[in-house]
Amino acid sequence: MWQSIIAILGTLAGASITAWFQQRGQRAERAAAATATHRRDALDAVTDLVTALAAHRKAMWLREDARLAGADWDGLRDASHATRDAITAPAVRVAILLPALAPTAQAAATAVYALRGATDHTTLDTAREDAVTATDQLTQAAGRLLAA
Repeated sequence: MWQSIIAILGTLAGASITAWFQQRGQRAERAAAATATHRRDALDAVTDLVTALAAHRKAMWLREDARLAGADWDGLRDASHATRDAITAPAVRVAILLPALAPTAQAAATAVYALRGATDHTTLDTAREDAVTATDQLTQAAGRLLAA
């Protein structure tokens, strides 16, 4: 009889330990999947933001270049408004998914917005270079953050 009780207790203990290890493994798998999903979503958000900043930088340079040259820039103004609107959604996603990167993302956006109202072509070119540098800094900071 004692042998039966010991066998039953051993079976129950083995089943309990096995279940515990399975649950622990499943939790680890879920955590790894969640981390991978977050990293992918964050990378997508940064990529979308950098792409939108580049498009707006180009649109603003074309717009301001035409304005400084005295050309008709009404159509270019509409294009720059559209590219500026395209920055909002990825900027919000970056701020939510990577809050530590939000100030760098905002600095990059501000640098791109600074192309507006340039007083001459030299100022415009300098503002463009500053915007490129700020966007590069955003990309590098995102790389460091996502690699960690």
